[in-house]
Parts: sequence; C-alpha cells; structure tokens
Amino acid sequence: MTALALFSSTFVLVMALGLQSLNVNNGHRIAAIFTSFFIGSSQLVLFKLAPDASFIESAAFILGGPVGIYAAMCAHPYLVGVRKKRVP
Repeated sequence: MTALALFSSTFVLVMALGLQSLNVNNGHRIAAIFTSFFIGSSQLVLFKLAPDASFIESAAFILGGPVGIYAAMCAHPYLVGVRKKRVP
C-alpha cells in the first residue's frame, strides 16, 4: 500500500510540476495557482513516506516521475483546449 502511495504521490508531483511549467510558460496564471496545491500536497505525502521506504517502495517512487511527466505533456494541450472552449 505504501508503494502505491509513493508511486501516486510522485506521479502527481511530477505531473503537477510539468503542468506548472507549461502553464507558467504559456501565461495560464489561474491554472498555475491550482497546480501549486497539488505540488504541495504531493510533497507532504512524500516527506512522510519516503524516509522509511523499502526497495520496492523506492522503485515505485522512482517510476512515478517518468510516468507523471509523460502524462503532463499529453494532458496539457487537452486541458488548455478545454479551458479555451469555455472562455470566449
């Protein structure tokens, strides 16, 4: 269960950092504010769980990053497109 929590929190952290970078670089201020909450929450989970991680939990921690950044790069155009459709 801890391995899943570490993978998930790393995934969310790296995805949020990737989205944060894309949002800031493209001037999406409100979206950048919201991603900051995900960054902070994920870091809190990692600070609590990572110090006592086993080998499997460490592997889950490490694998969450590459999957998270890939997901961010795939999701950002869709998220921005959805936002642009709602705002004239």
